[in-house]
Amino acid sequence: MIVTLTPNPSVDRTLVVDQLALGAVQRASSGWSEPSGKGVNVSLALRTHGIATRAVLPIGGLNGTRLAAMLDEAGIDHVNVPITGNIRTNVSILEPDGKVTKVNEPGPTLSADEVEALLDATLRAAAQASWLVGSGSLPHGASPDLYARLVQRAHEAGLRVAIDSSGPPLLMALPSGPDLIKPNAHELAEAAGRPVTTVGQAIVAARSLQERGARTVLASLGADGALLVEEGSVLHAEVIVENTQSAVGAGDALLSGFLAGGASGQLALRTALTWAATALQQPGTLLGADIDEDSFKLIFHDRPQPLRRLRAD
Repeated sequence: MIVTLTPNPSVDRTLVVDQLALGAVQRASSGWSEPSGKGVNVSLALRTHGIATRAVLPIGGLNGTRLAAMLDEAGIDHVNVPITGNIRTNVSILEPDGKVTKVNEPGPTLSADEVEALLDATLRAAAQASWLVGSGSLPHGASPDLYARLVQRAHEAGLRVAIDSSGPPLLMALPSGPDLIKPNAHELAEAAGRPVTTVGQAIVAARSLQERGARTVLASLGADGALLVEEGSVLHAEVIVENTQSAVGAGDALLSGFLAGGASGQLALRTALTWAATALQQPGTLLGADIDEDSFKLIFHDRPQPLRRLRAD
């Protein structure tokens, strides 16, 4: 089983418009709501592909009640940690070319006792887990060392931990030795404190985060695929998708597929990119179980091309 912790979950509302015009009144051609937050997205992808998962998250307010009901409907085993605040709602505006404009609410403020209850519930839920995933931003009230504490306590319990976050929460987690981190190109550059505009620079940046404690780095590089940097090994592969609908949730699908594929080596990276390609072809984050391998092309590079410039933002 893979257990996920989402400290700052949300109800995501997606609206589809012909073209976003700022400052104008527009009519959406369609819209829908989904349970979300990065860890929730990981659990949704795993559940869709038949991988046992459990999601741990704070639940409070009317949005929290709605989110819990959505997870029930999606068949997600979840542990609700009660809080007094109201879970946030995020809004995505999707255009036909796949461009997404997102507006994310800050979310509720958790008390110190609520944060401790969240950590305690996560460790209890993950007692028999193969992986524990801490993913996403932190709510107000949570110290930036939350993921560092999660890694420390999980390792004491003999658990492997993946962290997908950015800024101080990611940096503070590194000395605790997370078994896996999954930054995107921007987050990789920010954490390493150096530019990442080529594959070679991405490798150097990933190695620098390994030197600071991360054991494996899985970096999502947008249009340039993904880079897997393990001890003594570097793999780079990309996926070409003709019919991209939305990139929302693709990074979470990448992480989910990597863990489901064994969390190491070429097979895991292949599974990761296959799941990410499926996510790119869907407008929302609720993945379908069917994978059409004729709808995208996977390219594995025999050797990383260090001088190749990244097309990712």
